[in-house]
Amino acid sequence: MSQKGKIEAFDQYVMNNIPIHLIRLSDMSLVGRDDVREHFKGTVPEEGSSRYRYYPSDHVKYAVLSHRWLRQGEPTYKEMEAGTASGLGYEKLKQFCEKAKECDVEFAWSDTCCIDKSSSTELDESIRSMFRWYKNSAICIIHLAQSKTIQDIMNDEWITRSWTLQELLAPHKIKFFNEDWKPMTGRINDKSYLKTDVIMQTLEKATGIPHDDLHRFSPGPQKVDTRMTWAANRKTTRVEDVAYSLMGIFDVSLQIAYGEGGDRAFCRLIEAIMHAGDPSVLNWSGEVANHPTSSAIPRSPESFVGHQAVRWDARLEMTMTSLGLRVPVVVFPLNFHSTMDMGNGYFCVTFSSPLSPTMKLGVNTKSRIIQRAHQFALGILNYSLISDGSCEVLQIAVKSAGFILSRTTYSLPFPTRLCGVVLGAVSRPKHIFGQWRMGMQAGLVKVNFPTRKIRTHSKFYMDRKYLETDYL
Repeated sequence: MSQKGKIEAFDQYVMNNIPIHLIRLSDMSLVGRDDVREHFKGTVPEEGSSRYRYYPSDHVKYAVLSHRWLRQGEPTYKEMEAGTASGLGYEKLKQFCEKAKECDVEFAWSDTCCIDKSSSTELDESIRSMFRWYKNSAICIIHLAQSKTIQDIMNDEWITRSWTLQELLAPHKIKFFNEDWKPMTGRINDKSYLKTDVIMQTLEKATGIPHDDLHRFSPGPQKVDTRMTWAANRKTTRVEDVAYSLMGIFDVSLQIAYGEGGDRAFCRLIEAIMHAGDPSVLNWSGEVANHPTSSAIPRSPESFVGHQAVRWDARLEMTMTSLGLRVPVVVFPLNFHSTMDMGNGYFCVTFSSPLSPTMKLGVNTKSRIIQRAHQFALGILNYSLISDGSCEVLQIAVKSAGFILSRTTYSLPFPTRLCGVVLGAVSRPKHIFGQWRMGMQAGLVKVNFPTRKIRTHSKFYMDRKYLETDYL
């Protein structure tokens, strides 16, 4: 890389990948990116340096704080700017800064006082960028104000908050301190690669997050059904933060609009995740969100709890439209068979299919009312469209997954005789059908299609006419 390229890389990194404001530890003052740039500009290798590659992230170092906010008394941006910060919150900030100095960094960041919340532009950028800021930090210092020992982590309020989820997952290096600001382990980095490590085992048990994700997490809009369960029981002060705090974990971006309401914010989050086409975003059940057009969006992260993870290689074509979520599915017709009360408010609804007389499909749901005017179908998602050059057929996996779909049928009066002659005109149909919708509040349903040679045939084939583009 040329000298000019190194300088450009350094400038781009500082101005786009670190917090807008930081605390300079030498004098506890707030500084901006220009000050940070000036401080670290000497780390850019000079022309003729023997360094083959240059990574600004290796040199621009700062610490971040993860903590549970006090109900009142946290230092604000304006107080830090004016030099008037005081009280318990400021004492906590000073303790954090002392620990940061011990980690050999010159700058530190805290969400309480390093964001100018009077600027909507800065607030928007900060919330959208926060996962990246934690990820790029040299170390994340975690203060557990309700814990003395590692076992106390299980009941610490820090575990229950939504924002602390990304603060745990994003950084490469974390260090836990207890209520007295004493280190909880003797390690430099508490993100141990050892599955037998006590603090990692405790975190896995307390959060439900597997060790591999705790140790090294890769954000992205995949494994949505699993990752949503990590956030299901976490709480926020502002209802919109349920969605905003998950942006970084799923690597999507939303415009920040406090006041829009939690339902609307979560709908926008799910819509953004759906663009990636991972079917796991549909693996939920229960009450649907108050969405203007679609019945395919859940109400909250809790909707994903209790579902076995769904994985397959193919991506789905999913597009949100004014008619609903546009999804191509194989419509496998079903007939209602019976309902059984399972207790605890759940019912087992059983379906059969005219296409497979030996097939019985049972669905556990809180919906027991089956209207006779409804048609039912299984909307199969994991299929392939294959061709031999002369025709196309649908390849279906014997072990498949899809939605229970329902639609209403309407009987029309007997068609009247046509008045006059119109080329191509036909008589009015006896029945019309409403739009297919996700039914039963059952989420993704797994089905094993009956086959005589399941060991040798994991696929079967259907006519292309069963493929429909529906708006759920």
